[in-house]
Amino acid sequence: MKQFPSSCIGIVAPLGFASAFAADMPYAGQQTRTIKALSEQEVSDYVEGRGMGSSKAAQLNHYPGPAHVIADSSRLKLTGQQKIEKQSVFDAISAVAKRSGAAIVAKEAKLDAPYASGRAAPGAIKELVTELSLLRAEFHYAHLNAHLAMRTILTPEQIARYD
Repeated sequence: MKQFPSSCIGIVAPLGFASAFAADMPYAGQQTRTIKALSEQEVSDYVEGRGMGSSKAAQLNHYPGPAHVIADSSRLKLTGQQKIEKQSVFDAISAVAKRSGAAIVAKEAKLDAPYASGRAAPGAIKELVTELSLLRAEFHYAHLNAHLAMRTILTPEQIARYD
């Protein structure tokens, strides 16, 4: 085992204690959030309809996403028709994702409220969690479905170039 000089013990011991303390308090500082379960970035991402990694199964298996195709349009050498179709897919996913994302944020706020007031009850909480799960499924599916649509628009060569 590595031996530390006695002059280092005064530094190493508090560092070890601090990391153990942090591990025991994974939510430290989050109690000041407006909606405890969501960071400000997550709220923004949901409201703006951003994917937040919800399409990794598609993205990492050669199903390009519309936002990424838009960013790579010139490199992918899209035809005029492809540009129209990819924009249509993007607009559709954006509308659904923004709507369900905003609903997720609102539902998380509703879920937070009974806990904040000390009035959380099993029946009401179960109902909110069920509604929240359905909204998250809608959000997740909308993003994955957009990747399915993009795969039908691009040629195999464009998908290979995209990858």
